[in-house]
Amino acid sequence: MISPELLRRYPFFAFLNEAQLQAVAMLSEESEVEDGAPVFESGKPAEALCLLIEGSLDLYYVVADREDPELKKEFFLNEFSAGDILGISALIEPYIYTASVRATSASRVVKMNGAGLRALSELDAKVSAGLMKATAKAAMERLNDTRVQLAAARA
Repeated sequence: MISPELLRRYPFFAFLNEAQLQAVAMLSEESEVEDGAPVFESGKPAEALCLLIEGSLDLYYVVADREDPELKKEFFLNEFSAGDILGISALIEPYIYTASVRATSASRVVKMNGAGLRALSELDAKVSAGLMKATAKAAMERLNDTRVQLAAARA
């Protein structure tokens, strides 16, 4: 468990009241990630929604050959900095990470149990609506960042 005060600092959680913050904090733990270490990998079960507290992380899209999944290539998409949310696949079916994230410096993240957040959403419609709104916003920001990169690559 982490302190609810830690979550209160970040806009992603601004919609939560005291009891809801406490419930999310109970599902959360802080962990350290070494430089170069993965936070999560594409294609794996999305077990946690993460909040970057300190450090920096890079997001990669992984393309694998259909015939030989061992043949794959990573494409850099984005850099995360303190305050960014990642692992939104933990809240979106089929709950599989669609990208990989690795630390580019020693980092600290808060990992929130994805199954626990989904269960909390089932019990509290306001938590569900708030999480979906914040998750959609994060997804749209990433989509826009990817479009900018694609446009720049084609220019």
